[in-house]
Amino acid sequence: MFHTATKENAKVVVVDGDSMALEDLLKIGYAHYTISLTDDAWKRVAAGRQVIDDIVASNKVVYGINTGFGNFADVYIPHNEIEQLQYNLIRSHSAGMGQPLTPQRTKMLMALRINVLAKGYSGISPETLHRYIEAMNRECLPYIPEKGTVGASGDLAPLAHLALGLLGEGKMWSPRSMSYIDASAGLAEHNFPPLKLRAKEGLALINGTQLITALAAEATYRSINIVRTADAIAALTLEALRGTVKAFLPEIHKTRPHAGQNLVAKRLRALLHSDSHPSEIATDHKNCGKVQDSYTLRCIPQVHGIACDTVSFVNNIIVTEMNSATDNPMVFTDPPRTISGGNFHGEYPAKAMDYLAIGIHEIANISERRTERMVNASLSGLPPFLTKEGGLNSGFMIVHCTAAALVSENKTLCHPASIDSISTSAGKEDHVSMGGWAARKALKVVENVESVIAIELLVACQAIDFLRPLKTTEPLEKIYSLVRSKVSFMEKDRYVAPDIDAVLHLVKSGQICEVLEPYFAAEG
Repeated sequence: MFHTATKENAKVVVVDGDSMALEDLLKIGYAHYTISLTDDAWKRVAAGRQVIDDIVASNKVVYGINTGFGNFADVYIPHNEIEQLQYNLIRSHSAGMGQPLTPQRTKMLMALRINVLAKGYSGISPETLHRYIEAMNRECLPYIPEKGTVGASGDLAPLAHLALGLLGEGKMWSPRSMSYIDASAGLAEHNFPPLKLRAKEGLALINGTQLITALAAEATYRSINIVRTADAIAALTLEALRGTVKAFLPEIHKTRPHAGQNLVAKRLRALLHSDSHPSEIATDHKNCGKVQDSYTLRCIPQVHGIACDTVSFVNNIIVTEMNSATDNPMVFTDPPRTISGGNFHGEYPAKAMDYLAIGIHEIANISERRTERMVNASLSGLPPFLTKEGGLNSGFMIVHCTAAALVSENKTLCHPASIDSISTSAGKEDHVSMGGWAARKALKVVENVESVIAIELLVACQAIDFLRPLKTTEPLEKIYSLVRSKVSFMEKDRYVAPDIDAVLHLVKSGQICEVLEPYFAAEG
């Protein structure tokens, strides 16, 4: 997906709190990029911290600085207990459960929290923020259970576990043992002294939507690749099933000017039979007498198109959320003051993840139906289950069953999480987003979709082989050749799971889109 940075080839994402992109975040998580802050960001952080220091010095009672939290917001905390308050907050809120985030997703979570703190509205001290950046760049990665957030007041439990590890408590990932160890030992392994917290810093570290947003960013990024790759795979399937390109002509789609629909139709035209890229397969069945194709072929632009538009819509929400201040209270410098609000509420990314799950699932839903058409001899005109000596060989019979099972699983996972809300904190937090589960299950849906379209691609290449010596178009032959460089034609039954995995890697890595980029670019 990315060129991985090394110690000899260090690469840096410069963070300013306002302009982090999906690709920046994925590079930090998966390619070992480090973080640095702009000078303007450091100035904003210092100015915001001065507001907090002045409030503490004045003994003025201000929520989140010298009070309790949630239902204890009216409890005053004396000056000599403010430091203890920070540690109590982190420890008591570290109540998550379940499997830990992967090290890659932990880095993404840390990077997003750093980006939010860099905006200067949290009241974090420059010293503590510097330590967070140092910890992330050294890959001091705490154990963060994936379950336990209701998505308002932010992702309190996951972010508390993040802070807890850097205090030297809980667990921390050890690159040496490739396992989690005691956090104090983990910090020592990295030669990283535990954090020391000051007024409001406990709240500044845990109040925000960064767990939801980190997972959402990955789901969105992978979905962008899915929608482009799925168009190419569908085009290859259409050739294998000897479909027509007429349903993708521009005059049809101009009459229904949805952006996604027209984009998909344009991509299909760039790949299928044309004067510039003739297909022997298309020419061979030109006068076959078929009037029109099934919906799973004819309606690719309409079905894939809304998935494209959904991903685009979600992308805008998630990138905005990545660069938003999601604290409470918010610290302002002109004039100096704090204001309590509700930016921590995760409804935006929660709803976006539910939309994404529903939208991207439809790519798998229609893909599985195309796969079924290819293995069904009564629909494809090809050998049953695309195998020689059927009966002795089962061919792609159970490969299709796997696709069907994943699609069925997605239908349950697509039930929206964000339509639920359970009041917490004695009614103070009486509406929550459930965004953590929305994001986690959206990622599960994305993973299943990637597998389903990989299966379609594997099956389509097998189907194309049964049409030889006829060839498809130049761009589709390049996809075929890429697949065949990893997986050979299945002459007889063999252990097939590695074949699926090999094609899945081609899909997830973006190599399908890379091969086709010149053709998409030429189409405009």
